[in-house]
Amino acid sequence: MTYTPPRAFTTRPTLTGSFGMAASTHWIATASAQAVLERGGNAFDAAVACGFVLHVVEPHLNGPGGDLVGIFATAEQPGIPVVLMGQGPAPAGATIEHYRAEGLQLVPGSGALAAAIPGAVDAWLLLLRDHGTWELADVLAFAIGYARDGHPLLERVSATIGRVAELFTEHWPSSAEQWMPDGAVPAPGALVRNEALARTYERLASSAGDTREARIDAARAQWREGFVADAIDAFVRTPHRHSTGADHAGVIRASDLAGWQASYEPAVTLDFRGHTIAKAGPWSQGPALLQSLAILDGFGDERLDPSTGLGAHTILEAQKLALADREAYYGDTGDVALERLLSPENAAERRALITDAASHELRPGRVAGRSPFVPELRTAGASAAGAGEPTVSRTGETKGDTCHIDVIDRWGNIVAVTPSGGWLQSNPTIPELGFCLGSRLQMTWLIPDAPSSLVPGRRPRTTLTPTLILRDGRAVGALGSPGGDQQDQWQLPYLLRTIVGGYEPQQAIDAATLHTTSFPDSFWPRTWVPGGAVVEDRLGDEVIGELEARGHVVTRAGDWTLGRLSTAGLDPETGLLYAAANPRGNQGYAAGR
Repeated sequence: MTYTPPRAFTTRPTLTGSFGMAASTHWIATASAQAVLERGGNAFDAAVACGFVLHVVEPHLNGPGGDLVGIFATAEQPGIPVVLMGQGPAPAGATIEHYRAEGLQLVPGSGALAAAIPGAVDAWLLLLRDHGTWELADVLAFAIGYARDGHPLLERVSATIGRVAELFTEHWPSSAEQWMPDGAVPAPGALVRNEALARTYERLASSAGDTREARIDAARAQWREGFVADAIDAFVRTPHRHSTGADHAGVIRASDLAGWQASYEPAVTLDFRGHTIAKAGPWSQGPALLQSLAILDGFGDERLDPSTGLGAHTILEAQKLALADREAYYGDTGDVALERLLSPENAAERRALITDAASHELRPGRVAGRSPFVPELRTAGASAAGAGEPTVSRTGETKGDTCHIDVIDRWGNIVAVTPSGGWLQSNPTIPELGFCLGSRLQMTWLIPDAPSSLVPGRRPRTTLTPTLILRDGRAVGALGSPGGDQQDQWQLPYLLRTIVGGYEPQQAIDAATLHTTSFPDSFWPRTWVPGGAVVEDRLGDEVIGELEARGHVVTRAGDWTLGRLSTAGLDPETGLLYAAANPRGNQGYAAGR
């Protein structure tokens, strides 16, 4: 059996050039990043400018009150992947006891009790200070302009506002004022402004200092200890509606912001077919992709082809096993047995569990001296939740969130960042700031001693998971996708198709994809579909029929619905740079020359 060849037609070309490349989930953000490169900025300047623009133009997918995870390598050290850690932890008042006293069995999916300490802005500023070259005011000028002067509203943003309009008008009046200023949902394409957010960024950009680095640090202090922290503290003390249908006050305080900073961490890596794949640590879901690759590496190429029934089945089963381990062992405990979980011995044990039939069980692996955590398994009906764009309930909880950015410059700096949280529907808008808090704490359990329990000062186990690909000792690819729990699941077929199948980046992004829902969802209300598989119809009736015959509970999601990948990198054989972006949703674009 040969690997399924790529289709001759692609929705757009894989871009190639030698100057610089950017790709993201929104064309305006990509264009802003490329504009920075054209004006002499490096990949880090471009990525930061892009990130702040995404706060403005994709407010249903991320915001300043949210978080991010990045991974990068510098031109000076191209073989050392570094994680940019912008995932804030739980506030000091976020205890299981407090939430139980509020009558909660789960952390809500929206409202301030779901908010971790905002990490995105401090992380962007840290990256700019240490690896960028531009002044903060110049980097923020793009976002300030679009917030103050307006930008065309995405159809999906309009739909999201419409979905939560009743929540806004009845319970979150500050959000209604910002997003429904005339009392109605703005139409797709309407020019919308966020003047409060523009003022917030202008205040940060005007921070004083004797050097570029000092000015950026002054802005970080304004965020963590100044007007931003004070406004957040004051606003969340008033009870407001949560996804539970009850009103609660938030517990996040100015002291929480002052006591935390973004940071850098070493990446976790796995070698696969001549490439090294680098991810964030097990406080994220990133190592689950590495575990999936380790399991699959023991099979022949014919079982690594997502376009065949056998390959699709094998990939889904490997992902179920890796995600069961994610639930059982991953978390911000500092004591995750990752060496065991990524070991060849564990991969072989897990691989042996894959049979010809789909598993409908949650099967974590064995780690000596530890009992795997298995939560209460709440069953949901089969659905296509998280199909590329967020599924938003009328009470604000969201699945399938997120944006993504990839940039590589002519010097060899390369970065992938997945910003998320702080969606317009996650919390009421803070009027003075023009943004709202996130809801990442919904990924914690109100159960003591779980690896992802709600614990003050501990990071929730985030779904944010960008990837860096290395070959011959240097970083050659940056990759990522929105999609909540699906992020790594959609990246996996891309890696298999490019590394094993020889696809070009755009061919791999365009190709039909799939994912499993046979594990506990990271998002409220934490349900699962035993044996669940969500597929794009373009996989074909034959493949889908074989999956059903093997026992998968298949949901057809449509032809172009799953995966929102983008990528940028370097072809080490030609020295040319490349970039590609997702066509689904007519929103993501790559640019470069």
